[in-house]
Amino acid sequence: ATVDDRWLDQLDAVGATVWWGRDEEYLRDDGDRTAMVACALRVIHLLATLPPLERLCPVPGTARRTPGARGGAVDERTLARVRALLAKAESTEFEAEAETFTAAAQALMARHSIDAALLASRTSGPGGAGRPEGRRLGVDAPYEGPKAMLLDVVASANHCRSVWSRHFGFATVLGFPADLAAVEVLFTSLLVQATTAMRLAGSRRDGLGRSRTRSFRQSFLAAYAQRIGERLREATGEAVREAMREAAADAGRDLLPVLAAREQAVEARVEELFPTLTLVGAGAVSNRDGWISGRAAADRAVLDVRRKLAEGGG
Repeated sequence: ATVDDRWLDQLDAVGATVWWGRDEEYLRDDGDRTAMVACALRVIHLLATLPPLERLCPVPGTARRTPGARGGAVDERTLARVRALLAKAESTEFEAEAETFTAAAQALMARHSIDAALLASRTSGPGGAGRPEGRRLGVDAPYEGPKAMLLDVVASANHCRSVWSRHFGFATVLGFPADLAAVEVLFTSLLVQATTAMRLAGSRRDGLGRSRTRSFRQSFLAAYAQRIGERLREATGEAVREAMREAAADAGRDLLPVLAAREQAVEARVEELFPTLTLVGAGAVSNRDGWISGRAAADRAVLDVRRKLAEGGG
């Protein structure tokens, strides 16, 4: 009861179980007590010298469970439908179809986010129940700058904020649970799609035969991220406008204060955890061919979101 659900979820994901009967047993010496003590001391030294990280949830033993504290967790059925759409986007050979399935997934998650916000506001006021949470997502080399840019535009389209810690190799995404789930599944899928499109574009050399592949791919991914951000914002904007029309027609309710309050809560959480946050560039874009190819890879078709939702939404 004093362990946060996020800790428990991660333990379940890796299959961790209590295998010892007494506290003394998890320091087993296996016949070599000296080696065991030396190993324990190395672990203690490592933990004592690691740089500090922002605490995203209570440590085990300090959590306090209160009804509605998580501000509306993501609906697993919705998440399953989103994953199905993204699986189709990753498996298709046609970039136009991939973009359409991706936009459909974004629209579905955007609407789920709005519904969660409205539900929370009915019981706890415009700000909703709970407070924004955080997740850390890996941003690996190479081309980590454009990858962080891609995560940032996905987070922004889903009412979250992404803070990239370059030296740690990850970014911290802050937002409400339903939005964080959307960011994680969409970023993972889009990274697969972007990498596939980039590799299909092949390598590049200049007129003297020197390799230009790295600059091409750096520019390709940066352009891809920018255009994907535009498309996700379009899908989210359409979902918001439709929800606003429905809310006004059904009960004369104004959706804007609800969404604004949640965005303010996310911004306040960012300032709380990262008071010295600075803006940095995602890396130079120096290859025109890569930039054009990257935007083209993300801009192949006009998106028919509603039709694809009906076909692929399950």
